[in-house]
Amino acid sequence: MIKHADIIVVGLQAWDITIGSNSRNIALELSKNNRVLYVNPPLDRSTLLKNKELPAVKKRIAVIKGKESGLQKVNNNLYVFYPSVLAESINWISWKPAFNLMNRWNNKKLADSILSVIDALGFKNYILFNDQSMIRCYYLKEYLKPAGFIYYIRDNLTTTPYFQKHGVNLEKELIAQADAVATNSGYLADYAKKYNPNSEMVGQGCDFSLYELQEEFPVAEAIINIKKLGPVAGYVGFLTSLRLDIKLLEEVAVKMKHWQFVLVGPEDDAFKNSSLHHLPNVYFLGNKNPESLPQYIKGFDVAINPQLINEITVGNYPRKIDEYLVMGKPVVATSTPFMSYFKEHTYLGSTPDEYITLIEQAYTENNTAKEQSRRKFALQHTWESNVNAIAELLTKSKKYNNN
Repeated sequence: MIKHADIIVVGLQAWDITIGSNSRNIALELSKNNRVLYVNPPLDRSTLLKNKELPAVKKRIAVIKGKESGLQKVNNNLYVFYPSVLAESINWISWKPAFNLMNRWNNKKLADSILSVIDALGFKNYILFNDQSMIRCYYLKEYLKPAGFIYYIRDNLTTTPYFQKHGVNLEKELIAQADAVATNSGYLADYAKKYNPNSEMVGQGCDFSLYELQEEFPVAEAIINIKKLGPVAGYVGFLTSLRLDIKLLEEVAVKMKHWQFVLVGPEDDAFKNSSLHHLPNVYFLGNKNPESLPQYIKGFDVAINPQLINEITVGNYPRKIDEYLVMGKPVVATSTPFMSYFKEHTYLGSTPDEYITLIEQAYTENNTAKEQSRRKFALQHTWESNVNAIAELLTKSKKYNNN
């Protein structure tokens, strides 16, 4: 456990992001025993030009213009910082020397902004925690000179088009620079160990506070009405074709006409334009407040996670599996290398026919003993245990200066 330390958290996800964020949960957990500064990604020029009417962008413009403070206090130990800098959008630059020069310039402006606020807060001998910001925070170890540097990997991001251009090599170099590399899956840990021996899987945390009183809250009314038509198989999360298998869902729904398929969450364009919208037993319920999601999951007879298997998903830890399991729900999910971690508590398949068989099996086999076993397993994966594993990994480093 890390106690009485000063910690700077940087990453790809802003504090005010509308979806779940590992780095945000980690920062909240760390702030129970340490002072934490959560640094939002700087506003970049491309986002400014394309989305200047969005409230989040307006907030950052106000900070840059000096009309609002960039520092907000969340609790006694946790501060959120909106950097008062505008970063240039440089990923399009192909010539590496020019890209490196501009990236260093962006990093220097961000580092100077961070240094000014940590000086005001009196941060000393601080730890830098980087949640896969491999470009915009590449030089921060050099500029901030932290006592310890943790690089955190939660997704195989270098396989995505945006990061393939420059991020592949930069991430390898950041991994090598780190005192410790924490990942949320064994697949990603194996990747990191190629460049840094002090790399380990620390698992995934989950905030179960929303689920603690599950016996007391009601099933969402929309689910109650749908259940009148037949058993419900449901999914909660971002409906993106980058991670989910639309064709599998379509075939399963067509063949299982007596089942109702409920999809809760925002959709990308591929989902919006899919034939799923024309199937009478498929229901898109839209984006919901996180606080209400347990009411939807509670109404599922079977929870599903129909992942695509690709370079992005092959090694990721789907946090929603723990959310399903802590509700005691039988889960049918795509069999990926990492999902073997859940094999004792889930039903794993790959093809539409396997999904059909497993959904029926999961439904008919469900009982109180299985529900309790699932809950017990999921409750091991708290943010406290996750952060403690990260701290233990850092203390193993021979380079970490904790004096």
